Amino acid sequence: MEADYQTKLSPSRTLTATHNDHEDPYPSLSDYHDYEPNLEFDDTELQHATVTSDMEEKTEASGLDYLESPVSDGTIEENFEEELVNAPVIATGVDSLSYPFVDDEMEEDFSEVAKYGIVEVVGDDTYGRKVIVVSACKLPGNKVLDHALLLRYLMYTLDKFVEEDYSLVYFHYGLTSKNKPPLSWLWQAYRAFDRKYKKNLKALYLVHPTNFIRVVWQIFRAAISAKFGRKVMYVNYLHELKQHLHLDQISIPQPVLEHDERLLQKTSRVVQLPSVPQQNAKFHTPIQTQQFGVSLQFIKDNNNGEVIPPVVRQCVEFLSQPDALETEGLFRRSASVQLVKELQSKYNQGQPVDFHGDVHLAAVLLKTFLRELEEPLMTFDLYDEITQFQSMSKEERPRQVKILILEKLPEDNYQILKYIVQFLSKVMDRSDLNKMTSSNLAVVFGPNLVWAQAGQLSLSAIGPINMFTDFVLTHQDQIFII
Repeated sequence: MEADYQTKLSPSRTLTATHNDHEDPYPSLSDYHDYEPNLEFDDTELQHATVTSDMEEKTEASGLDYLESPVSDGTIEENFEEELVNAPVIATGVDSLSYPFVDDEMEEDFSEVAKYGIVEVVGDDTYGRKVIVVSACKLPGNKVLDHALLLRYLMYTLDKFVEEDYSLVYFHYGLTSKNKPPLSWLWQAYRAFDRKYKKNLKALYLVHPTNFIRVVWQIFRAAISAKFGRKVMYVNYLHELKQHLHLDQISIPQPVLEHDERLLQKTSRVVQLPSVPQQNAKFHTPIQTQQFGVSLQFIKDNNNGEVIPPVVRQCVEFLSQPDALETEGLFRRSASVQLVKELQSKYNQGQPVDFHGDVHLAAVLLKTFLRELEEPLMTFDLYDEITQFQSMSKEERPRQVKILILEKLPEDNYQILKYIVQFLSKVMDRSDLNKMTSSNLAVVFGPNLVWAQAGQLSLSAIGPINMFTDFVLTHQDQIFII
């Protein structure tokens, strides 16, 4: 029986797990990591908690085991236009829990909670979805942290990404009796994150789960839908994340790395487990036809001096077809990871590529290409200036953006940016059908055009980067030389 439970918890086998009505649907305590030196705390609050009447009313009669298929496969699961369901929202001290995209003067000051680095945005996963990381070990003590402010900060962060597919990674190690949020706050948070936030969440990775996670799940399971439950994946060791995430893009907290190492040493497995890749790892010299993960200069040098990379040209030409341009959720939806990797491999080997009519596959490939460049299209040198965009006066912005793009951006980068932006203007022209306005496209493309040399995108930089991208998209006819 223990082997069966371990299968449910292992991400490498979770996708093939089948439901057995005669088995205990919840893993035993021994299947979770209890090894947290000096971090144990009293879970009496959880063990004696009872499900509220609100939860009981939401209990589903289906009897499904929410842990059986805990992650989606990266394909479209829901209707993009499906009407949002209104959910009760807790009183958080603000009238509205959504933050306008271009409101750069009324946003709440989150510096007091942002300084801890509890929440980070780290690029895309292997399915082409944005990844948001939450680290429990970075939570300060309860006497210091304003939990209401933390909740608004989480919602403010997710508001920037909930209109497209995204994944959440939660590093559980480091949660103690001193920084553990109250159970009532966890329930308030779940209710505050209504369907708007849950709809496009495609995977929730719970890394290093312990008894605390199990007890919380037992308490909340009456109110958690089967669909949401299937998005939850338990990850016992960091190396198990490799098939889903680009670990070199994630700045894993040092305490989490050390805890994972202790768990690996503790395990009685004989087989040597793969190690977590380091961010500074060096890779082999790319072949001449390589397009992903190399520099623009390398691609140009190996493609007869062509400035526009073949993968960019082919994706844009395919997506410029009327049917593709009018596809709802263009650039918001994820694609099959197997097909994405297959086409990446073909491009890198110089083989012919066929999208087989899959609009979202081509869209994900274009975003992936931009994100995997050795240096962002807008270059590392311009990062600081771009992240200052929000502080510029509205009168000064047109002139500064022209200087930045026309004078400071390298010529090849300029030509590629112009090519992509002019294509995206066609996408915006069909926004009544595809729902991709300039602001929506900016949320998708901003982080794929601009990032810091450290590789991570700080939350304070997201707003200015998206605003800059939105400005470029809406003023492209005045910026780019015909």
